Amino acid sequence: MKNKNLFLAALLFIAGSMIMTACNKNASTESTTGTQNLSLYLTDGPGLFDKVLIDIRSVKVLVDTSSDTRRHDNDDWDRRGADDQKKDSSFVWENLNIPAGIYDILKFRNGADTLLAAKGITKGSIRLIKIEIGTNNSVVKDSVTYPVGLPAGSLNYVLIKLQGHECEEYLPGKSRLWLDFDITRSILQEANGKFFLRPFFHFYTVSSTGSVAGRVLPKEAFPVVTVFNGTDTSYALPDKDGYFKVRGVKDGVYTVYINASNGYNGKVITGQEVKAPKETSVGVITLQK
Repeated sequence: MKNKNLFLAALLFIAGSMIMTACNKNASTESTTGTQNLSLYLTDGPGLFDKVLIDIRSVKVLVDTSSDTRRHDNDDWDRRGADDQKKDSSFVWENLNIPAGIYDILKFRNGADTLLAAKGITKGSIRLIKIEIGTNNSVVKDSVTYPVGLPAGSLNYVLIKLQGHECEEYLPGKSRLWLDFDITRSILQEANGKFFLRPFFHFYTVSSTGSVAGRVLPKEAFPVVTVFNGTDTSYALPDKDGYFKVRGVKDGVYTVYINASNGYNGKVITGQEVKAPKETSVGVITLQK
């Protein structure tokens, strides 16, 4: 009987040890969120300036670490974005530690971009991107520099609100997203000639959108390219050799309109089908007077 009791006690001890080990393992798994690598690229939606110089001070992202980010869809994201120091059990603010300074946005047009930030951050769904804007903003037009101020009473940051699935995971644990600074909507000129900044960003991924590219000649026509359909409109300014590329275009059928000046006639090209992630080429377009 004594040996039997000892045997039963040993079995209970082993079973208890296994349960404790399993519980500790599960607790460890639940408390470890892991990391992911995020890359943000900056590009531009062009405007009629020589330079657009934007003072970017910081970029932060709000990561939702909960298993179901959809339950936060009705949160007050403006409030969350205003307080990037608040501690929350589900949300983590990550500073991407960008090089703060003046960015010439027009350098990133026609398919060019710059890696704004790349950093390992807490694993989860990215719900907010917060870009802090400084006061040293300006534009150059016809070789003249004009200061660009923030409107009185406006916030010194812009919030890009996401659903949590927009970033492209191009490798396991590595995601990326393109931020397109829309100059036409962001730089406003008042009747008194002063310029003001209301930053507006589109976002896209290369894998989920297409592009439209081509070449417009001659450069003396000063062409402006518009790619549009019933729901979307994008713009491009050809470079000095006439090449242009519009990226981040959603699937659909588009019209390409080339507006010209200096005595040249514009041109309209219809029926251009765009399908991600391909590039649609309109070829070489030569404008005539």
